[in-house]
Amino acid sequence: MGALLKEESTITAKGQTTVPKSVRQALGVDYGGRIAFFVDDQRRVYVEKATEEASDPVVDRFLEFLAQDMRKHPGTSIAALPASLRDRAAALVGDMDVDLDAEIDGDVSL
Repeated sequence: MGALLKEESTITAKGQTTVPKSVRQALGVDYGGRIAFFVDDQRRVYVEKATEEASDPVVDRFLEFLAQDMRKHPGTSIAALPASLRDRAAALVGDMDVDLDAEIDGDVSL
């Protein structure tokens, strides 16, 4: 593999390093930017600009609450739906066929 750029950096006692300016520029990241590291099966490391994921603070807090509850109560955090709720949901969707692999028409906002 021909490298377009090669830079070296020293790892501190705390496991930290400085990403060289030329690498930051090549990735398009600056102070506060995020990078992602990937290690393949031959122990080669790849660095990419991390993708920006939309974050919802309410959903994030709810998911953290669920994770804490599942850690505290591993045997009771997840339970089967009551048969009445399962039957009601089935009645609401009736005989609808849903193709989960089908393309979505129109704009989608998540």
